[in-house]
Amino acid sequence: MISPDTIIQVTCNFALVVLCIAILLTVFRVVRGPTLPDRVLALDMLVGIVIGFIAVIAIRTGYTLYVDIAISLGLVGFLATVAFARFILARGITGKKPSEDSAVLKPVKRGQKRNTRRGGKS
Repeated sequence: MISPDTIIQVTCNFALVVLCIAILLTVFRVVRGPTLPDRVLALDMLVGIVIGFIAVIAIRTGYTLYVDIAISLGLVGFLATVAFARFILARGITGKKPSEDSAVLKPVKRGQKRNTRRGGKS
């Protein structure tokens, strides 16, 4: 019969392999993009994967302080994601700074014609 310690060691090793594959794919998404929101979601996913690593190491070693570290990292990761989301909201999805001739409609004085071309100057 297989002992419980052997089962825990095998499942921890399997979990570490799966987490390594997940971290490689997520780092690829951070580097590749293609948009800023994709990168922010990938960074948030990296925080979740690292929390998974910490949890597996805590189970493997039996050292419960790692759980407190994982909770702290989860809180910091959440705050970082909120900060990135506010940055994207302020800057726009494309990551470009808003310019004078962007598609944002500006107030028009009475008698003036509105420029209907997007992104071009009149």
